[in-house]
Amino acid sequence: MKNVRPKKFLGQHFLKDQNTAKAIADTIDACAGLPVLEVGPGMGVLTQYLLPKRREMKVVEIDFESVAYLREKYPQLENNIIEDDFLKMHLENTFDGQPFVLTGNYPYNISSQIFFKMLDYRHLIPCCTGMIQKEVAERMAARPGSKAYGILSVLLQLWYDVEYLFTVEPGVFNPPPKVKSAVVRLTRNAINDAGCDEHLLRRVVKTTFNQRRKMMRGSLKPLFAQLNSETGQHSDHTAFLSQQLLTRRPEQLSVQDFVDLTNAISKEMKLAADKQ
Repeated sequence: MKNVRPKKFLGQHFLKDQNTAKAIADTIDACAGLPVLEVGPGMGVLTQYLLPKRREMKVVEIDFESVAYLREKYPQLENNIIEDDFLKMHLENTFDGQPFVLTGNYPYNISSQIFFKMLDYRHLIPCCTGMIQKEVAERMAARPGSKAYGILSVLLQLWYDVEYLFTVEPGVFNPPPKVKSAVVRLTRNAINDAGCDEHLLRRVVKTTFNQRRKMMRGSLKPLFAQLNSETGQHSDHTAFLSQQLLTRRPEQLSVQDFVDLTNAISKEMKLAADKQ
């Protein structure tokens, strides 16, 4: 059986250490009983330790060479290999609308996109585990006030409890990546309502962290200009932008601070509309 050649354009770094593979597979044990969807199984180094857990299991793989390899090595997966791009999948069809665990040695070039997609399907994914770049894992788990705290931190922590489980060195991969990796587990918290306009929340978070060196008032000013344009208003929001909270930088705000700020912006826009 011919091994699969790692492809740089797919962000493939095949894990070759069996102890690490088993440790990653064991991270799903905290999510008992749920079906499992593995993203990017490659040659199945993680798959081989997931299959004995006797869960309903599917794998999604975009690389045709890996798909052929998996079909030959794991015939029990034959009807559960999805040859597709995970980012384009309609996940509500994966297990007939039933919740499932998402796991994998995620391709490094799309790891953040995978988690943003997970947020869109959070009602179906109560648990997510897997391996990503160490830097991304640190951002996901970061607390307010740290340099790593950012967009991923806020948007993920609103809906999930994030655990940084362990670090993985480059030498256990083929080819070795230029960065360290880390394994994380995300578990849905009890929040079912963002408590604000979620679309606006994402805009506020992304706008402010994309200019993270500025005080909040500086990065929000162009956002208000955009909101005015979208609603046909010509309002002056100078008084709103002068409040004390907005003299801080985005990494100093908690998740709840961002929710409260989003509500305040919604209220400000409504008040301005009522005056016109």
